[in-house]
Amino acid sequence: MHAIDQAGTFTLGGRTVRRLGYGAMQLAGPGVFGPPRDRDAALAVLREAVAAGVNHIDTSDFYGPHVTNQIIREALAPYPDDLVIVTKIGAVRGDDASWNPAYGADQLERAVHDNLRNLGLEALDVVNLRIMFDVHGPAEGSIAAPLQVLAGLQRQGLVRHIGLSNVTATQVAEGRGIAQIVCVQNQYNLAHRDDDALIDALAKDGIAYVPFFPLGGFSPLQSTALSDVAARLDATPMQVALAWLLRRAPNILLIPGTSSVAHLRENLAAATLVLPDDVMADLEGIGMA
Repeated sequence: MHAIDQAGTFTLGGRTVRRLGYGAMQLAGPGVFGPPRDRDAALAVLREAVAAGVNHIDTSDFYGPHVTNQIIREALAPYPDDLVIVTKIGAVRGDDASWNPAYGADQLERAVHDNLRNLGLEALDVVNLRIMFDVHGPAEGSIAAPLQVLAGLQRQGLVRHIGLSNVTATQVAEGRGIAQIVCVQNQYNLAHRDDDALIDALAKDGIAYVPFFPLGGFSPLQSTALSDVAARLDATPMQVALAWLLRRAPNILLIPGTSSVAHLRENLAAATLVLPDDVMADLEGIGMA
């Protein structure tokens, strides 16, 4: 029995995962580019996460690039039977650390093979197609062409399940007409609530929603309000924000990232934080501010 079991489980790609997972982005160097300042610390974070019961790790071969996947392999291979590693394709890094779209069929196929090689896998559990029409957030436009390429790689047995990232509700609907979509990964937190309706619709269909930047976008006033709630509960603002997300909808899976074992433990402790109804009401007020 792990403490994070208190957060419950959900199905991701036909596998049962604990709702508190881990995002590997911060294991790369500054700006998610180059090697980490302390590789041993990065390895320790991953091993601690799995020891604490985490069985959902989010990554991408364009983190670094290649760095985080290579660290994951070094830290955890041979992988635990229950571990689900989710990666993403659709972007490449420039020499200047820029994030650039990579939607060509050859680019997508190369990305899948890069993930397979660096993770040391024969097939990828879940691959999210990251839509890059606007690097700062979802933007409308057809995703059919790159998704059909990814679906072809799935038919080859290189990819088991497909997800979408940085997408609109319209694109999710389009995607579901092309392939079975098992998860959606978008920005969502107390202050960034654009996906409220999408989350509820996905929950009805048993599709996981994986929010990134769980504290991103807060203004100083909103941060102060969140800190006040945290102080009342003898918790940290991050723990409160994560606990709110866990209670927000049963299909929400969390992947908070960190390069620190101490911070990892703090994040995972959010599974044990119970938010009373009056606190939920106060937090809703933050979201509407």
